Amino acid sequence: VQLVESGGGSVQPGGSLGLSCTASGFTFEDSDMGWYRQAPGNECELVSTISIDGSTYYTESVKGRFTISRDNAKNTVYLQMNSLKSEDTALYYCATTLWVGSEEYNYWGQGTQVTVS
Repeated sequence: VQLVESGGGSVQPGGSLGLSCTASGFTFEDSDMGWYRQAPGNECELVSTISIDGSTYYTESVKGRFTISRDNAKNTVYLQMNSLKSEDTALYYCATTLWVGSEEYNYWGQGTQVTVS
């Protein structure tokens, strides 16, 4: 299983960035996907998820500003971030959970840095 994020960078407050996460090694279309973030000194936070049927979840602080989407043909999940704030600065991770029987396996990408300043 491999998750590779891209698209991070530096942007001024109010700007936009788009993150991508390309997956391999598992059946992407059968897996829920999520974006997490961790800022220095803070705990890891769930930002958004998208299920296999396309239903989405957003943490309250990003609702109306971030949009998660997926392209099963490309094995890729996206996070479009608009109206960025300084508090969005963090290392952003793509993640998924795979099940083998009753055993749960969590997988993470290497992360991509987003800096808003």
